[in-house]
Order: sequence, then C-alpha cells, then structure tokens
Amino acid sequence: MVIGSDPSDLAERFKEFSLPATPPRTDYFFIDELLKPEELEIRDRVRRWVDREVIPTAAGYWDRAEFPFEIVPKFKELGITGGPIRGYGSPGMSLVAAGLAAQELARGDASVATFYGVHSGLAMGSIAILGSQEQRDRWLPAMARLEKIGAFALTEPIHGSDSIALETAARRDGDSWVLRGAKKWIGNASFADLIIVWARDESGEVGGFVVEKGTPGYRARVIEGKISKRAVWQAEVTLDDVRVPLENRLARARSFKDTGKVLTATRYAVAWEAIGHASAAYEYALAYAKQRKQFGKPLVSFQLVQDKLVRMLGEIISMQLLCLRLSRLLDERKATQGMASLAKMLNCQKARKIVADARDLLGGNGILLGHHVARHFADMEAVYTYEGTDHMQMLVAGKEICGVSAFK
Repeated sequence: MVIGSDPSDLAERFKEFSLPATPPRTDYFFIDELLKPEELEIRDRVRRWVDREVIPTAAGYWDRAEFPFEIVPKFKELGITGGPIRGYGSPGMSLVAAGLAAQELARGDASVATFYGVHSGLAMGSIAILGSQEQRDRWLPAMARLEKIGAFALTEPIHGSDSIALETAARRDGDSWVLRGAKKWIGNASFADLIIVWARDESGEVGGFVVEKGTPGYRARVIEGKISKRAVWQAEVTLDDVRVPLENRLARARSFKDTGKVLTATRYAVAWEAIGHASAAYEYALAYAKQRKQFGKPLVSFQLVQDKLVRMLGEIISMQLLCLRLSRLLDERKATQGMASLAKMLNCQKARKIVADARDLLGGNGILLGHHVARHFADMEAVYTYEGTDHMQMLVAGKEICGVSAFK
C-alpha cells in the first residue's frame, strides 16, 4: 500500500469502519458511578481531546515512524501535565484521575501515551519524589508548561530486567559529576531538555543526575526498525564524560530503592494504559462486527463472535475494577510495589489477549492500519514488556507474597 503525505490518509480510506460517534458502552457494570465528578470530568476531557487531536492522524505517524511534534504544545489545553503532583503548575489530581488520563491517551495511541508518561510520570515524577525543594522549584514549573521536555534514562544495553545492576558510572570531579556509560530504550531522549540519568557513584550509591540539553558528551540516536510504538522516539544514549553540576544530582536519590519509588508511582499507570488499548480494540471490533456481513448476515449474529466479544468485555471490566482499587490504595498510601506489579502483569496479559481477539474478528482487515486495531495489536507487545517484563512483575509480587526474593 502506498501512503500519501497527508497524516489522515489512512483513516480517511477506511472511515466506513471508524468508531461510531457513540461508541459501544464498556462501562457494563456502571463503574462510572464509583468515580468522583472531577475524575469523570478529567477522563471525558482527555477522551474528547484524543478523539479530536490524536486518532485522526495516528495511523499515518505510526506507519512513517514519525513523532507528532505538533501535538506537544496542544497538551497544554488539557491541563494534566504532572498529574498527581501538587503545585508547580501541575493539577494535583487523584491517582484515579491520572490513571484515567493514561487510559484515554492509550485508547488513542500508545506512542502519545508513552511520550506523556515519560515526561509527566517518570521525569517529572523523579524530580517531585526525589528532588530537593530548590530542584523542584527550578525544573517542575517549566516542565508543567511543556516548555522543557523530560526523559528518564535507566535501562542499559545489557541491563533491562536487571537494571538494578546498572553500570553507568558517576565520578566526582571538583564541582561536577562526570557521567560515563550507555543507556537504551530511552523515550524522548533525542529531543528532551532534561534527561534523568541513573548512575552508580564511586561509593556504590545509585543516583539520579539531571543532564541538560546540549551538554557536551551526551549523544542520543533514535532506534529504528521497531514493530511497536513506532511513533514514539526511543533512543540509544551514549554518555562520554558528561559533566553536570553537583546541584543537578537529585537530593534524595541514594539507592535503587529510591528509583523503585518512581517506578511504583508510574507502573500503575501502565495497568491503566492496558485498559485503553483493550477498550479501543473491543470498541472497534464490536463496531466492525455489527457492520460486516458474511454468509448473508452481520458477524455479531454468530455465536462464536458473540462469545469472543462477551469475554473481551468481561476482562475489561475486571481490569477496570483492579485499577480503580489499586489507585485508591495508592492515594491512601496503602499500596505496595507488589500490588502495582501484579496489576501491571494481569492487565497486560488480558489486554494482549483482547487485542489479538479483536484483530482476529476483523479477519484480513485486522492487519490494516486504517482499521486501528492493528496499531493496538502491535503496540500492546511493547506495553506487555516495558516498565518491567511479565516475569519480573510476577517475581516482584512473589517476593512480597512469599517473603523471599527469587532474584538478586
């Protein structure tokens, strides 16, 4: 298929199978009644924005592996950057509301959701949780206004699941820290203004170091050839004696446990993202099955099709309830790392099956980008793996349940 230069080209070609103006109701058990009015308002505000600004052009950007830079300033109108962070220009929303925002962004496009999650959750979250008052005052307001974009550099070329063994080194030299090493899969790193680089110092402590754009020795190369989340730019980063001021080390980051505080605070959002992918795939599959006729009648009239759709919806409901409970516990400071890991693991398992069933229901059309499900099908593979693989999430929860760690 030859794709034109118009980003909305694919959506226009297949608009006969686009989602109806009134999408199928996934709130089958009236879970909206458990949400607060302000949470519903944020969810619906983001949903309208995604329908208008993201979905019409998502397929084209995905196909061309281009990042939609023009969307970045439009985030300002949403007023959600920084999510649960209070002050500094961020809204201080509940973790349920922040999760619902992540869900709706993922319902539109995984790459846009990842850009937001890296900037707002990982980068801003690191500074908010582990930074000093001076550091929060210095960086967070501009990041909330999207005047400065953030990235989070933890994973290394040979350390993914065992990122606790990170080898990037930080050496004290006078009034600076000198960083040396390499990172991989770092979202936003090729254009970010602030990159939180995690490194181990000479005493063995793990720290977060804010590297500012243009610092000599910092290089980021966009990773090409991806089959998932193609529109978000993830990079291989090289740190060749990158010199940062002493005051750019996050004040309250001294061990990997501190890094874990940030990951726990963002991992729950990935469980919400999985709902977005699953809901989008279900909605498109149901709309398609109502319109598509085979053997003289609509697909929805066949028992096997109804079986798939009912099971998909049932899993989505269980995902919604799990995320709602986890987010309330996080707001009450009762949640643990194991809870967040279990939610991420279970929801990603369920969403992966749902998007696969949706692609199957669309038959051959299911592999066409213009039908949207193909994007969610491919992108869910990355969601299933990032922020900790399925196996690692299970072992984090297993450590809490069993009282013994099965990994170093």
